[in-house]
Amino acid sequence: MRFAHTNIVSIDWKLLVDFYVKTFNCKIVPPIRNQSGAWLEKGTGLKNAKLEGAHLLLPGYGEKGPTLEIYQYENIENQNPVSPNKRGFGHIAFEVESVELVIEVLERNGGRTSGEITRRKVDGVGEIAFVYARDPEGNLIELQSWK
Repeated sequence: MRFAHTNIVSIDWKLLVDFYVKTFNCKIVPPIRNQSGAWLEKGTGLKNAKLEGAHLLLPGYGEKGPTLEIYQYENIENQNPVSPNKRGFGHIAFEVESVELVIEVLERNGGRTSGEITRRKVDGVGEIAFVYARDPEGNLIELQSWK
């Protein structure tokens, strides 16, 4: 058994893919997905399911590593941005060398911070610097750096 991917449903998959490629050095795993049909309706439980999108290889893993799947359905139900303490899936996290430098890149690419960079010593582990941020569509991302 192995972890395969995490999915983000997007309102503009090309824009969001571009953000993750430019900000976190993710790489598109061909082919670009353009899926529809009875098999997708049956598997998702959605009538008239149709989607487009891509899988992105996450940094720090080989070519067989887990991916971030960014899909845009033809019919999307909108929601308000999720707060960090909302039940269910909360955020994705990237371990980076410098939280400050990645925040600069993230903001330049359309993201924004959601909290303040914070440092804390964790006994037996080291010191963490972390902050929550949001991608251009408001999805939560944790940036962390350990010393």
